[in-house]
Amino acid sequence: MALTPWRIEWDDSARRDLRRLGRPEQEQIIAYLRERIATTDDPRRFGKPLRADLAGLWRYRISDYRLICRIEDHRLVVLVVTVGHRRDVYG
Repeated sequence: MALTPWRIEWDDSARRDLRRLGRPEQEQIIAYLRERIATTDDPRRFGKPLRADLAGLWRYRISDYRLICRIEDHRLVVLVVTVGHRRDVYG
């Protein structure tokens, strides 16, 4: 089965969140998105759905960091909404 490439898009606030991290963390997060999420046929298999106030969003875990994303099936886009350390990202 051929894989359908997913595009990764960044919300402006998520882009700012990423810039606040150190270079190694930035590279690790970008590599995760490029190598794992963008190349899969189903980006949900690597994440977990969020609940309550964040219902409809998905969480990806990369070391101590979390990405909060919206998966847009109709456009084949994973929109990164928030990036942050696990202790801060849900608040």
